[in-house]
Formats: sequence, C-alpha cells, structure tokens
Amino acid sequence: MALTALPEGAPVEAEAVVDGQPESVILLRRGDTVQAWLNVCPHAGRRLDWSPGQFLRSKDGLLVCAAHGASFELGGGECVAGPCRGESLRAVPVEVRDGEVVL
Repeated sequence: MALTALPEGAPVEAEAVVDGQPESVILLRRGDTVQAWLNVCPHAGRRLDWSPGQFLRSKDGLLVCAAHGASFELGGGECVAGPCRGESLRAVPVEVRDGEVVL
C-alpha cells in the first residue's frame, strides 16, 4: 500500500499475512512513519472495529473496542481503560520503503 493512501492519524484496516496466517491489521500513519497492530482486542479476542474498517475513537483520540469499550492509546497500543487495562494490542512489524508500507 502506498504511504500516501493512508490518511494522517486515522486508523485504517488492512488484510495481511502475519506469521503465515491471514489477519486483519490496523495501520496508523503519523507523518512518514506507520505503526501496525493486529485488529484483535486482548480482552476477548474480537475485532476492534464495529464494522470492517470502521473504528470508534474517543474524544481524547483513543481507539475504542466496539465490543466491550476497552480504550487503547495509539502510541504503543496500551489499554488504558476497560476490561483489559494494562494489556496491549499486538504490534505487527511494519516499515515504509520507497513510499510503500510493507508488512
């Protein structure tokens, strides 16, 4: 995926192969860098989006699990409120190479 296809600061869902398995991944662009996490809440193993690719955000900018309301900061993916407080989203290695996002 081209870096320019990702909106600045808004989580985007993408499908990728992670550890040999097809997975839903959350991508977040900040400038020329991208972070990625599995689209799975550590609380109950469900997707975070309420509809494919549609994520809830708090007014403070936290990513909110649509199933149980766990709230994740998007610097490191740590759960800061809700049933899995103190746990984190599983990071997925990602890099930007020649303007392309590569998992």
